[in-house]
Amino acid sequence: MKKSIIILFAVTASISAFSQKAELLPYADFEQWAVRYIKESGIIGGNTVTLYAVAPTDTLSENKPFKYGTKGNIWGVSNAYAKVSGVEKGSNTLSPEYRDEKNGYCCRLDSRMETVTALGIIDIRVLISGTLYTGRSIEPIRTQKDPYQNIDFGVEFNKCPKALMFDYKAKISPENTIVIAKGMGKPKKAEGHAEAQVLMVLQKRWEDEKGNIYAERVGTAFERYSKDQNEWVNGHEVPIFYGDMTGTELYRRYGHYMGLCLPMRAMNSKGKIVPVQEVGWAPKGTQPTHMIINIASGYHEAFVGYDGNSFWVDNVKLVY
Repeated sequence: MKKSIIILFAVTASISAFSQKAELLPYADFEQWAVRYIKESGIIGGNTVTLYAVAPTDTLSENKPFKYGTKGNIWGVSNAYAKVSGVEKGSNTLSPEYRDEKNGYCCRLDSRMETVTALGIIDIRVLISGTLYTGRSIEPIRTQKDPYQNIDFGVEFNKCPKALMFDYKAKISPENTIVIAKGMGKPKKAEGHAEAQVLMVLQKRWEDEKGNIYAERVGTAFERYSKDQNEWVNGHEVPIFYGDMTGTELYRRYGHYMGLCLPMRAMNSKGKIVPVQEVGWAPKGTQPTHMIINIASGYHEAFVGYDGNSFWVDNVKLVY
């Protein structure tokens, strides 16, 4: 009898594992990259910097905006070409890194201080967390004051997966100190802990006649990484919760970072970037229209974090 129960358990587990399907998202094995060479303005040194984009393999050597969203690519990145008051600069906080012979390349995200100093007149320092997201950046960046005004968050999507899956490792400082560096002036330190974060949001969106974009929240996946993970964790799953999350322990702890009305923008039918106004939680069973995945080496607001944190990710999939 005992042997029969063990066999039945093994067969049931095998069927369950076999019935689960994981689909790799476009370009999410990180084997293809576009390499961009940006010549910075002479007033800030005139260096040539290398920027990377998760995209079809290409090499670009001109100071031109990158065209995200081509050839089925769904990914935007925190790397950017900026042209502020005529001064051209490149910023790179995300790059490919060779993992091993079996897995090839992965995506590395770094939190790093970017500086612009010129003739003692211009002194700009901003803390940027490496970020990979579904959507696109509209270049060139014209100002550091509102980092979201150039981002079209989300891609069209109408399925209901049960989990987000990926491989990862992390380097997270144990210090309870964060840096606030939002532009002009000396960066400030404050109490807090900088952690890596993964957020996935499924929305049902619509647009009114004035071009305002509204959405209901269909599904949410969320996880934080607060300490070093030196060895790769393969096939890690973050479950997607459908419907109203406000009664869950996860929401009670992290609701400010995963709840409604996150600072996300999208391009409307008139070609203008506008806020996505989440108006409520969609009933379970609602079909989404858009998917946002945001993977970052830091979770604080823009230009706040810890200089030196890193997060590696590979093989991003959806589990059904």
